[in-house]
Amino acid sequence: MRIVALVGKSGTGKSYQSLILAKNKGIDFIVDDGLFIHGNKILAGKSAKRQATKVAAVKTALFFDEDHRKQVIEAIIKHNPSSILVIGTSDKMVNKIAERLELNQIDERITIEEITDEKERENARKQRHEMGKHVIPVPTFQLKHEFSGYFLDPLKIFRRISSGKHELTEKSVVRPTYSYLGEYIISDRVITDIVSYNTQHIMGIAETTKISTISSENGINIYIDITVNYGISIIHLSQKLQQKLKEEVEKMTALNVWNVHIYVKNIFKIEKE
Repeated sequence: MRIVALVGKSGTGKSYQSLILAKNKGIDFIVDDGLFIHGNKILAGKSAKRQATKVAAVKTALFFDEDHRKQVIEAIIKHNPSSILVIGTSDKMVNKIAERLELNQIDERITIEEITDEKERENARKQRHEMGKHVIPVPTFQLKHEFSGYFLDPLKIFRRISSGKHELTEKSVVRPTYSYLGEYIISDRVITDIVSYNTQHIMGIAETTKISTISSENGINIYIDITVNYGISIIHLSQKLQQKLKEEVEKMTALNVWNVHIYVKNIFKIEKE
């Protein structure tokens, strides 16, 4: 197994450059910030950017947790890659990652200075230190569950390949929990207000009688009791409401909505005089 390392100080654009470098080197697998990645898919691990402190983030990136380490080792054995790109902030760090994951010695070391210019690195530092933004080299949908409650932005980049064609590479931008810019908290009341507002604007619903939520680290379940107007298709109305609430809550809060449970408790019929 061939091991290639990409080394650069924090905030210099390593994750941003990693997919292009991997493609240029013919490498399909990447180890970055606690994740084992193949192409556009996370195969194993947990993101260091999801940790509450910088210390915890470093420990995650170095696979200090035994269960985490074993999970990634098992995935590497299962997929048996011919080569892996390991990303770290120093030679010591990439050596430690290779050791913890029981990989071969590093065959090639590349510094971020070799593949970027000063202007690119300065822009990366600005994104990190002024805006608290970090790049993860997988599409946003891959991170939705793990980063529930954290605003994610898709980052799509066109690059020219040797044939003259253009190839689309997608990465994600996230502001981690430990960013100096601070945290934000979304109360249950905010979620119920969003649900209540959007329910009022769905034709066929006469009344919303109860709204509740159950939260977990990876997302929320929404429960709603409604009264519908007589003559309305309950199945069609429920499907429309589920889709609407999921879209609006996720858009406004960045929370991952697992399920929207709708209970039709009553049917309202207007009596003709």
